[in-house]
Amino acid sequence: MTALLTVYSLVTKIILKKSKMATLTIRNLDEEIKRQLRIQGAKHNRSMEAEARLILEKSLLTTDSSIGLASMIREIVTPYGGVDINLPERKKDASDERLIDIPDE
Repeated sequence: MTALLTVYSLVTKIILKKSKMATLTIRNLDEEIKRQLRIQGAKHNRSMEAEARLILEKSLLTTDSSIGLASMIREIVTPYGGVDINLPERKKDASDERLIDIPDE
């Protein structure tokens, strides 16, 4: 996944370089946050500015593949009270030996 993220980051940079680049100024940044950003950038052989750009790109331009589809759907519908789905009774097929009966709780 790291290699994929690196490729994605490079492609994003190429696309962004072809488009107009913006400048962002962050005021009132805590000195400790700035220090940690500089240290993290140094660990990755990047400038503090490059590290901040990458953090923003990762958090805003990528999807979190560790979140499953059901979790994403739950996150969307929960503010509206959720959704009740009536599922049909599952029928055990003789050709599918993988199915087992699970008692209702």
